[in-house]
Amino acid sequence: MRSFLMLALMICGVVVFGQHDAHTVASHSSIDAASHKEAEHAEASNEEEKFNPGDMIMHHISDAHQVHFIGKLYMPLPVILWNHGHLDVFMSSAFWNGFDERGELQFKSYTASSGATYENHHESIVISAGEEHAAHGAETAHEKPMDFSITKSVFGMLFIIVLMIVIFRSVAARYKEGAHKAPTGLQNAIEPFILFVRDEVAIPSIGKKKAASFMPFLLTVFFFIWMCNMFGLIPFLGGFNITGTLSITLVLATLVFIITSINGNAHYWGHIFWPPGIPLGIKLILVPIEALSIFIKPTVLMIRLTANITAGHIIILAFVGLVLLFGESSAVAGYGVGIGAVLFMIFMFFIELLVAFLQAYVFTLLAALYFGDATQDHHHEEDHH
Repeated sequence: MRSFLMLALMICGVVVFGQHDAHTVASHSSIDAASHKEAEHAEASNEEEKFNPGDMIMHHISDAHQVHFIGKLYMPLPVILWNHGHLDVFMSSAFWNGFDERGELQFKSYTASSGATYENHHESIVISAGEEHAAHGAETAHEKPMDFSITKSVFGMLFIIVLMIVIFRSVAARYKEGAHKAPTGLQNAIEPFILFVRDEVAIPSIGKKKAASFMPFLLTVFFFIWMCNMFGLIPFLGGFNITGTLSITLVLATLVFIITSINGNAHYWGHIFWPPGIPLGIKLILVPIEALSIFIKPTVLMIRLTANITAGHIIILAFVGLVLLFGESSAVAGYGVGIGAVLFMIFMFFIELLVAFLQAYVFTLLAALYFGDATQDHHHEEDHH
């Protein structure tokens, strides 16, 4: 039940091309001048059509209002907007306006039932116009409504949460049926990880007596991060970057902060705001630093997880972009770079499998250390000395 509560808190926390002007050129000059302008126009078009690896990478690691599988295969997601007292709900496919010559999805404006017209500007939905906004004039142009949409990262998170509920309800049922029987099937696959978190993370960091009360959260956050990371490594499945999304890691870090603060005992708070055995002059320097560390610790958790997962995706995508970039200039160069890049991407993929587990482990371990520090008794420190 505690694990389901943690999953519900995660859900609540998370769910909280530029326009180009058309120019008409009237030509009354010579044929040579016209030819020169046509050549310049063709050259400009080629520049626009050049492959930009940076845009490709950002497109794949950023959150979106649709899931892109492969080619022209997209899955729309619900758009939920709160705009000046109106709730507008529609599918993101309402913005779709076909594909360009590269197969990239193009967007158009959409007028909702409330009368507001929305535009999708690089996955940021803004208000373009609307009858109830006419009195505000130009000030409402490109105003952002409150966006509660089910984006790609939120969809991936909800999918993982549902998958976790199905898996762990099944495992729990098997434990109830035969508590003294040898585990089999899915239970046999999950149990080593459960024992690992309990025996190698929770008990050494928190203590045997108090570890049990923190196990539901530690198990939930470990499996959630690990499964999200593994889900993002499945090819042609949308390029999910769930734990590389700041809003999701922010919620995880906030939960760690709340649990640590609630369970902190007098010994913990005393060492932060009035450390014993320290001269008064040093306390004036040390206490502000210790007080800031209360917020710095969960912030570091959030940044570390987001940066490490995003960096792995960027490295793999950078080598894909390198192959396409060389392939535009020369097919031979593209094939030559491609062989080495593919081998390196395979190597990086296996490294990412390890990182997917390590990041879940590191986040869980640091959370357990924070909990252990907050609940440590005074006599433990004396025994240690």
